[in-house]
Amino acid sequence: MFAVEIDYINLSKLTHERQNKVKNWVEHGVRSTFVTLGPLNQKRLPVTLKPRYFAFEPVPWASVKRGQNDGIELHFHRYASTQSLLKDWSLYHELAHLYHPLFSYDNFWLSEGLATYLQNIIMLNNGVVDHQEFLMRLKAGLQRGALQTNHITGPLNIVSDNMWSLNAQQRVYWSGTAFFIQAQLALKKHNSPYKTIEALVKKYQSCCKHPTHSAKQFIAHLDKLSQSAIFSTLYSQYIKRTDFPKISNLQLSQLRF
Repeated sequence: MFAVEIDYINLSKLTHERQNKVKNWVEHGVRSTFVTLGPLNQKRLPVTLKPRYFAFEPVPWASVKRGQNDGIELHFHRYASTQSLLKDWSLYHELAHLYHPLFSYDNFWLSEGLATYLQNIIMLNNGVVDHQEFLMRLKAGLQRGALQTNHITGPLNIVSDNMWSLNAQQRVYWSGTAFFIQAQLALKKHNSPYKTIEALVKKYQSCCKHPTHSAKQFIAHLDKLSQSAIFSTLYSQYIKRTDFPKISNLQLSQLRF
């Protein structure tokens, strides 16, 4: 079914009925991600399941587990409905992380911004959200990022390096998302062989990804593949910026693909 084999860990902790529900959810997420970003360049995909009896949302926590085969860990409400799991962003977000290497903490704004941007693209491309909800999610996230920047100040790389202690996820994630929105708008105007961020990431993952690549090396590859200086130029503008990027509603509307 997939170019990679999904290895479920802790699946036996669920009843047979819930096992099928979770497998359908994960396989839908993997299939949707592959539609947008292409198959992962690895043979196996470990998926560690952490079902919870009590949770206030379908997927209260999820993360990437790096290793010989990069995988994901999903903490989810074992009684969540199939529809609520499919609509939750967490699975798409963590799967998107598997298309880039692990970056240093001061560059988490870049990795989290990429995964946040791509999760929304994946959900849009696969009909999980429509274009109106896609725009609404981006607007709301950018507003949260701007609001948090008002009271969590300092250069973005320093805030990113201390994201957990500062509880600065909104500024970090959405500054990075703004980076990729601006890069996407620039790509559309540039005579590049790849017109979208997802097409670039798909190509990078298939041709060039290496687990030791730094954020700057990743950026250099995106520049090379796009035959531009879009990413390095934006990176130099973002890495130490102290303000939140201004993205207008008009710019968001221009993200139509």
